[in-house]
Amino acid sequence: MIEGVLALGLAGLLGLMVGSFLNVVIHRLPLMLQAQWDAETTAQPLETRPFNLAVPRSHCPQCQHPLRWHENIPLLSFIALRGRCAHCRAPIRWRYPAIELITAGLFIGLVAKHGWGFEALAWAGFSAALVALAAIDADTRLLPDAITQPLVWAGLLASSLGLSGIGLNESLWGAAGGYLFLWSVFWLFKGLTGKEGMGQGDFKLLAGLGAWLGWPALLSLVLIASLTGILGGLGLKWRGRLPENGELAFGPYLVLAGLWVMAFGNLPRI
Repeated sequence: MIEGVLALGLAGLLGLMVGSFLNVVIHRLPLMLQAQWDAETTAQPLETRPFNLAVPRSHCPQCQHPLRWHENIPLLSFIALRGRCAHCRAPIRWRYPAIELITAGLFIGLVAKHGWGFEALAWAGFSAALVALAAIDADTRLLPDAITQPLVWAGLLASSLGLSGIGLNESLWGAAGGYLFLWSVFWLFKGLTGKEGMGQGDFKLLAGLGAWLGWPALLSLVLIASLTGILGGLGLKWRGRLPENGELAFGPYLVLAGLWVMAFGNLPRI
């Protein structure tokens, strides 16, 4: 019993630390990509000052105050600072501790289900990638190739090594089917309306989910994502926060569907 509690506690602690790193990825990766695109389109050199996932040090976005070590402890620093910067007292976004808590909760659930081992580690990586993708897409309408493409290959590799519980054939056809399904929907919608209904990052994300969860999960993934997307859109409209063009980021709903199927399995057949 003690070993079980200790294992879950260690999983939660690891999840908090990984969640803290994900907050850095969520904030900085889109900025890094934008700087790269700007340099390519304007033929201007990249910013000379280093800016990546490691540097500069974490700092307050309002006053640029570098965070000291005791101001950068996952979750605990947010509680100790009462949700405000120690230097300028600007409020800290609630999403930072939320990402840490969500990641910790996922890691605890995975260790409770699989125990300590490579299988739990593989699914923890899958879950962390999905959390980052959902937040980035919600913020910027981007699903970076730097995460979606490794997600596909990692799913195929995990299947081949027996770490995902999915056969390699199911994984391979899940990746191919996931990509081709949304690719087909994209071109059908564009042919009928002349508009692009989704981005290509959604194709790659569903391919990654298919690689990890197998082709039999694709129907459940699409149904759950579509239904939750409709509910999310209605909720935003009711709150007056729906964009004027009516477009929503679909990535967070695909992520929600992927986490649901990972935890509870496919929807029952009707």
